[in-house]
Amino acid sequence: MDVDGTLTDGGIYLDDAGEELKRYDVRDGLGISMWHRSGGKIAVITGRKGLALTHRMRELHIDIVEQGATDKVAALNRVAARLGVTAAQCAFVGDDIPDLAVMREVGVAVAVADSAPEILAIAQITTVAKGGHGAVRELVEMILRKQGKWDALVAAYAANSPTIIH
Repeated sequence: MDVDGTLTDGGIYLDDAGEELKRYDVRDGLGISMWHRSGGKIAVITGRKGLALTHRMRELHIDIVEQGATDKVAALNRVAARLGVTAAQCAFVGDDIPDLAVMREVGVAVAVADSAPEILAIAQITTVAKGGHGAVRELVEMILRKQGKWDALVAAYAANSPTIIH
Protein backbone atom coordinates (compact mmCIF):
# COMPACT_ATOMS: atom_id res chain seq x y z
CA MET A 1 0.00 0.00 0.00
CA ASP A 2 0.85 3.63 -0.36
CA VAL A 3 1.00 5.79 2.78
CA ASP A 4 0.22 9.48 2.21
CA GLY A 5 -3.46 9.76 1.35
CA THR A 6 -4.01 6.07 2.08
CA LEU A 7 -2.84 5.38 5.64
CA THR A 8 -2.84 9.13 6.33
CA ASP A 9 -5.29 11.84 5.36
CA GLY A 10 -2.68 13.20 2.96
CA GLY A 11 -1.84 16.17 5.13
CA ILE A 12 1.79 16.90 5.92
CA TYR A 13 2.32 18.81 9.13
CA LEU A 14 5.62 20.57 9.79
CA ASP A 15 6.59 21.94 13.19
CA ASP A 16 8.78 25.01 13.76
CA ALA A 17 11.91 22.86 13.57
CA GLY A 18 10.84 21.44 10.21
CA GLU A 19 10.00 18.03 11.66
CA GLU A 20 7.28 16.22 9.76
CA LEU A 21 4.20 14.93 11.55
CA LYS A 22 1.54 12.64 10.12
CA ARG A 23 -1.92 11.65 11.31
CA TYR A 24 -2.69 7.94 11.33
CA ASP A 25 -6.07 6.39 12.13
CA VAL A 26 -6.10 3.88 15.00
CA ARG A 27 -8.74 1.80 13.19
CA ASP A 28 -6.28 1.25 10.35
CA GLY A 29 -3.71 0.17 12.95
CA LEU A 30 -6.10 -2.37 14.42
CA GLY A 31 -7.00 -3.62 10.95
CA ILE A 32 -3.30 -4.13 10.18
CA SER A 33 -2.85 -5.96 13.49
CA MET A 34 -5.76 -8.24 12.65
CA TRP A 35 -4.33 -8.82 9.17
CA HIS A 36 -1.03 -9.88 10.74
CA ARG A 37 -2.84 -12.12 13.22
CA SER A 38 -4.70 -13.80 10.34
CA GLY A 39 -1.37 -14.66 8.71
CA GLY A 40 -1.55 -11.96 6.06
CA LYS A 41 1.52 -10.18 4.71
CA ILE A 42 1.72 -6.44 4.22
CA ALA A 43 4.19 -4.02 2.68
CA VAL A 44 4.42 -0.30 2.09
CA ILE A 45 5.61 1.41 -1.08
CA THR A 46 5.79 5.19 -0.79
CA GLY A 47 7.47 7.97 -2.65
CA ARG A 48 8.18 9.96 0.51
CA LYS A 49 10.74 9.32 3.24
CA GLY A 50 10.56 10.21 6.88
CA LEU A 51 11.11 9.25 10.47
CA ALA A 52 7.40 9.57 11.30
CA LEU A 53 6.72 6.86 8.71
CA THR A 54 9.59 4.70 10.00
CA HIS A 55 8.28 4.91 13.57
CA ARG A 56 4.69 4.09 12.60
CA MET A 57 5.69 1.13 10.45
CA ARG A 58 7.80 -0.22 13.32
CA GLU A 59 4.80 0.13 15.67
CA LEU A 60 2.63 -1.75 13.19
CA HIS A 61 5.27 -4.48 12.66
CA ILE A 62 5.40 -3.76 8.93
CA ASP A 63 8.88 -4.94 8.01
CA ILE A 64 8.75 -4.44 4.26
CA VAL A 65 8.86 -0.70 3.67
CA GLU A 66 10.04 0.86 0.41
CA GLN A 67 10.48 4.57 1.18
CA GLY A 68 11.51 7.11 -1.42
CA ALA A 69 10.27 4.83 -4.21
CA THR A 70 10.57 6.83 -7.42
CA ASP A 71 9.69 3.70 -9.41
CA LYS A 72 6.83 2.01 -7.58
CA VAL A 73 6.63 -0.86 -10.09
CA ALA A 74 10.27 -1.77 -9.44
CA ALA A 75 9.54 -1.52 -5.70
CA LEU A 76 6.51 -3.80 -6.16
CA ASN A 77 8.66 -6.37 -7.95
CA ARG A 78 11.22 -6.30 -5.10
CA VAL A 79 8.46 -6.69 -2.52
CA ALA A 80 6.79 -9.53 -4.41
CA ALA A 81 10.11 -11.36 -4.81
CA ARG A 82 10.81 -10.97 -1.10
CA LEU A 83 7.39 -12.43 -0.28
CA GLY A 84 7.73 -15.20 -2.86
CA VAL A 85 4.68 -14.14 -4.88
CA THR A 86 3.99 -12.48 -8.21
CA ALA A 87 2.65 -8.96 -8.65
CA ALA A 88 -0.58 -10.53 -9.92
CA GLN A 89 -1.01 -12.19 -6.51
CA CYS A 90 -0.84 -8.81 -4.75
CA ALA A 91 -3.33 -6.07 -3.99
CA PHE A 92 -2.29 -2.44 -3.77
CA VAL A 93 -4.10 0.40 -2.03
CA GLY A 94 -3.46 3.81 -3.54
CA ASP A 95 -4.95 7.24 -3.94
CA ASP A 96 -3.14 9.43 -6.45
CA ILE A 97 -1.30 9.67 -9.76
CA PRO A 98 2.04 8.21 -8.54
CA ASP A 99 0.12 4.98 -7.77
CA LEU A 100 -1.27 4.47 -11.29
CA ALA A 101 1.54 2.32 -12.71
CA VAL A 102 1.79 0.02 -9.71
CA MET A 103 -2.00 -0.37 -9.52
CA ARG A 104 -1.99 -1.54 -13.14
CA GLU A 105 0.52 -4.29 -12.27
CA VAL A 106 -1.22 -5.91 -9.31
CA GLY A 107 -4.03 -8.44 -9.26
CA VAL A 108 -6.34 -6.21 -7.23
CA ALA A 109 -6.17 -2.42 -7.39
CA VAL A 110 -7.85 -0.70 -4.44
CA ALA A 111 -8.68 3.01 -4.23
CA VAL A 112 -9.60 4.90 -1.08
CA ALA A 113 -12.83 6.90 -1.38
CA ASP A 114 -11.17 10.27 -1.92
CA SER A 115 -8.72 9.11 -4.59
CA ALA A 116 -7.92 11.01 -7.76
CA PRO A 117 -10.39 10.29 -10.60
CA GLU A 118 -7.68 8.43 -12.54
CA ILE A 119 -7.19 6.04 -9.62
CA LEU A 120 -10.93 5.53 -9.14
CA ALA A 121 -11.21 4.69 -12.85
CA ILE A 122 -8.84 1.71 -12.64
CA ALA A 123 -9.69 0.40 -9.16
CA GLN A 124 -11.48 -2.92 -8.81
CA ILE A 125 -12.39 -2.01 -5.23
CA THR A 126 -13.11 1.44 -3.81
CA THR A 127 -13.48 1.90 -0.07
CA VAL A 128 -16.29 3.90 1.48
CA ALA A 129 -13.81 5.45 3.94
CA LYS A 130 -11.41 8.17 2.91
CA GLY A 131 -7.65 7.76 3.17
CA GLY A 132 -6.41 8.07 6.73
CA HIS A 133 -9.93 7.55 8.05
CA GLY A 134 -10.21 3.77 8.31
CA ALA A 135 -9.98 2.82 4.62
CA VAL A 136 -7.30 0.18 5.22
CA ARG A 137 -9.29 -1.27 8.14
CA GLU A 138 -12.36 -1.41 5.88
CA LEU A 139 -10.42 -3.34 3.25
CA VAL A 140 -8.92 -5.75 5.79
CA GLU A 141 -12.34 -6.42 7.28
CA MET A 142 -13.82 -6.97 3.82
CA ILE A 143 -11.14 -9.51 2.91
CA LEU A 144 -11.23 -11.32 6.27
CA ARG A 145 -15.03 -11.59 6.13
CA LYS A 146 -14.84 -13.05 2.61
CA GLN A 147 -12.21 -15.52 3.85
CA GLY A 148 -14.47 -16.48 6.75
CA LYS A 149 -11.85 -15.39 9.31
CA TRP A 150 -13.36 -12.18 10.70
CA ASP A 151 -15.67 -13.65 13.37
CA ALA A 152 -12.96 -15.95 14.74
CA LEU A 153 -10.49 -13.05 14.95
CA VAL A 154 -13.00 -10.84 16.74
CA ALA A 155 -13.76 -13.69 19.16
CA ALA A 156 -10.05 -14.22 19.80
CA TYR A 157 -9.57 -10.54 20.60
CA ALA A 158 -12.62 -10.56 22.88
CA ALA A 159 -11.54 -13.74 24.68
CA ASN A 160 -8.01 -12.86 25.66
CA SER A 161 -7.64 -9.09 25.19
CA PRO A 162 -4.37 -9.31 23.24
CA THR A 163 -1.99 -6.42 23.10
CA ILE A 164 -3.14 -4.45 20.10
CA ILE A 165 -1.02 -1.93 18.25
CA HIS A 166 -3.30 0.88 17.14
